[in-house]
Amino acid sequence: MSDAILISETFTSLQGEGLLTGVPSWFCRLSGCNLRCTWCDTPYASWDPEGTTRGVEDLVAEARDSGVRHAVVTGGEPMIFPEIVPLCAGLRAAGLHVTIETAGTVDRDIEFDLMSLSPKLSNSTPMGDPRDPNGKWARLHEQRRIDLVALQGLMDRADPALHPGRARQLKFVVTRPGDLAEIDDLIARINGWRPEEIMLMPEGVTVPDPERTLFVVDACLARGWRYCHRLHIELFGNRRGT
Repeated sequence: MSDAILISETFTSLQGEGLLTGVPSWFCRLSGCNLRCTWCDTPYASWDPEGTTRGVEDLVAEARDSGVRHAVVTGGEPMIFPEIVPLCAGLRAAGLHVTIETAGTVDRDIEFDLMSLSPKLSNSTPMGDPRDPNGKWARLHEQRRIDLVALQGLMDRADPALHPGRARQLKFVVTRPGDLAEIDDLIARINGWRPEEIMLMPEGVTVPDPERTLFVVDACLARGWRYCHRLHIELFGNRRGT
């Protein structure tokens, strides 16, 4: 099948993050990634990709039959797969609102409604990770995690001023106050963003304690950014299919 894709899982749940938090959505998790975040919460789609090969038409039919109006194409890193182009086109043709969740390292001419960009900070690099004993992935990850050309290209494709009906969000996983300076440096090199498009999400697969979130809240208040809650963790815990 020329449109076959390795799919880790599909499921219907509530969107747990970002602008559409709480919206019933059909999720399609593509398996495979060009990065290896040390804190990745879906290692079965990155560190050890697993899944079933499925065709685009089959996936679109499942999404159409799910009974919801929103689709989320995620990973792993879905943008590394050429088949994501006909998949997203098919989902939109079926009448679904399409969100793409990506690290922003690969730019494609693709159909979507919301581009959810999550550029990876240095806190994601797997330094000393036992899954990477020779440091190969740490080196590759550090080389690949930020691609300004691809990131700007996706930002421009999702600019609502240029493409009415589209939206975008820049979602950063933060672990410590020092991450804020890194975010400031990165967004200074990106054109056209708006403060309300930037989201800060505390790292972790449990509901964070107030001590872990206070600096995030303060940064959002000071900069006009948004705090990114993880509703699915609160409702279901860290488990697949949610």
